[in-house]
Amino acid sequence: MSKKGFSIASLSHKYIMAAAGAFLMLFLVMHLATNLLLLAGDGGGTFAESVDFLLTSRLIKIMEYVLFGAFILHILLGVVIEIHNRRSRPVGYHVKPKSGTSAFSKFMFHSGIIIFIFLLLHLYHFFLVKLGFFPVYGDATEVHDFFPMVVYVFQSPWMVAIYIVSFIVLGFHLKHAFQSAFQSFGLNHDKYMPAIKTVGTIYAIAITIGFSVIPLYFYFIY
Repeated sequence: MSKKGFSIASLSHKYIMAAAGAFLMLFLVMHLATNLLLLAGDGGGTFAESVDFLLTSRLIKIMEYVLFGAFILHILLGVVIEIHNRRSRPVGYHVKPKSGTSAFSKFMFHSGIIIFIFLLLHLYHFFLVKLGFFPVYGDATEVHDFFPMVVYVFQSPWMVAIYIVSFIVLGFHLKHAFQSAFQSFGLNHDKYMPAIKTVGTIYAIAITIGFSVIPLYFYFIY
């Protein structure tokens, strides 16, 4: 394949990866909004009603497949782009050139690996139980009885620590990914990028704190 052809393919990979990443970022907002209902103080009643709605919605079931497709696509393209970047620089620099990108942006692939491992843990705790691959635990009586399972998981200080550290890594990943998505679509004008970076930072902090509050609540307060 010619260098030009490979360059075009690489560019299209970045477009698709950015689109999948943008979809996942929207999903995180919806997922957080639903999970914050766990803190309603009604023993999980409001959260259970929300779960029942999601489980009976045909649109949500379709979006669930789209979501997993976006996850897989985002992960695979991340690996492809990382391999391409490594092949482009087979020999390390003796003196590292200065770059305008943030220091953490250089570790997007590494943070992605951590997030992927955390995702497997999260699926094991809840989604795979819902599918019946693992038995329910805690005081749960059936596979959709998530509230008692959440309580059980977050009684462990190790699980609380793992989840919070993972959320922090996710926050850094999202901070760079947010502005990177705009850059991939060519929307990185000097006039708008400061605002985009600010919104991305606020988004990443909100997601990190929002998700972290849940394990902290169940460990220290509930």
